[in-house]
Amino acid sequence: MGRDVSAATISGMDRRRYREKVRRDLDVLARMLRESQFDFERPHIGVEIELNLIDAAGDPLMRNADVLKAIADPAWDTELGQFNLEINIPPRELGGHNAHELEQEVRDHLNNAGAHAAEVGAELVTIGILPTLRRADIGEETLSANNRYKLLNDEIFAARGEEIRIAIDGPEPLSLHTDTITPEAACTSVQFHIQVSPDRFGAHWNAAQAIAGPQVALAANAPFLFGHRLWRETRIPLFEQSTDTRPEELKAQGVRPRVWFGERWITSVFDLFEENTRFFPALLPICEDEDPEAVLDGGGTPELPELALHNGTIYRWNRPIYAVVDGRPHLRVENRVLPAGPTVADTVANGAFYYGLLRVLAEEERPVWSRMSFATARENLLRAARDGIDARLYWPGLGEVPAAELVLRRLLPLAHEGLDRWGVEPSRRDRLLGIIEGRCLAGRTGADWQTATVEAIEERIGPRRPDALRAMVRSYVGHMNTNEPVHTWPIGP
Repeated sequence: MGRDVSAATISGMDRRRYREKVRRDLDVLARMLRESQFDFERPHIGVEIELNLIDAAGDPLMRNADVLKAIADPAWDTELGQFNLEINIPPRELGGHNAHELEQEVRDHLNNAGAHAAEVGAELVTIGILPTLRRADIGEETLSANNRYKLLNDEIFAARGEEIRIAIDGPEPLSLHTDTITPEAACTSVQFHIQVSPDRFGAHWNAAQAIAGPQVALAANAPFLFGHRLWRETRIPLFEQSTDTRPEELKAQGVRPRVWFGERWITSVFDLFEENTRFFPALLPICEDEDPEAVLDGGGTPELPELALHNGTIYRWNRPIYAVVDGRPHLRVENRVLPAGPTVADTVANGAFYYGLLRVLAEEERPVWSRMSFATARENLLRAARDGIDARLYWPGLGEVPAAELVLRRLLPLAHEGLDRWGVEPSRRDRLLGIIEGRCLAGRTGADWQTATVEAIEERIGPRRPDALRAMVRSYVGHMNTNEPVHTWPIGP
């Protein structure tokens, strides 16, 4: 979850001091890596889920502060828009019955929160982009009441110097300009965390990058934005564009975007933090009092707050995380490519597929990233976002094949093996990966269900897109609450 910051006026001296602190933090991180300071006795996983709030009609509801007050649970927090919430599920080990317990815990949290949200006229929806969101819903007044979001908005536009253009092609292309970053609030995702040892971080991050395309192809759930049918996973281009600090001239010069796949395979987590420091100016240059060298020399564990805050404003699809828990530092890979939903069962199945596949690929003697170019991994992600389960993706040894075929022939057996290595109970493994298999055999993701259902509604009521989207969202919420996987949902309202 995003760190809170105080309202501030940023000066040039603030930026210089912050840059110096980030570099000092980076030097201390390098020393900690050399001295094996990191905790890695029992690797844990963690999950964050972003949600939308809707009213009885299915339209976005701008009342996250009221809903949070009603829920009264520290696991819940605000997100960028007033129609967003986020839940942070506590970390746990993956083996044994933990996968089942994770699913049940998420369902319990959502059921409890949903009951309290209803007290203020709200419902919760786990979906990649809320289809009923309108352009009128994305002004600066939509930002949540948190100084961090206001300051982030101001600093992105100060860096850019002009409005942001959102231009996404697809069956019904969309083009608009915005003077606020709130279109990014339309993107609601699930983030899967995995704790890794420093010496194995590079292998896990590379593996996560290599499978980003197949992940998105299987889980696409964001085909509509502002009434337009666009990509199967429109979140990917929308997030990249809505937080872009670069005007056209800087893009032409090759300046890196802040929402970034990256440009190379790595050997160490240090590579990523060093790139963050070298390539990206600060957006929230707020310094803390910590002297990281003094803390480390005194036998303590530095929080490295400037480095961590800077890292939080660079939105890699697989982000490195440095954190301190109970006085011990650890490293995590945060996987950010997937949309929220459609159901808790679908979400946990997506996680099982990811964790199982990651375990095997990170441990291969001849890793996949030694047989596939980084540019190809990036192209796979874009193809998957555009075409979903219909995408054709490249994989070493198979060439370019349909995403469903790639998963069924190659990746799903690897995910089975990986979950076995994690020690996941076999019946849990089979149920969750059976959901992935069912999706591939049915050829239906959340995006496919949404578009087919809207088409069916419009055939019945005529081309009234706003009404069709509301009817689809109401049907979506009903199916979501059954927790039956999306590939089993009937088409139609």
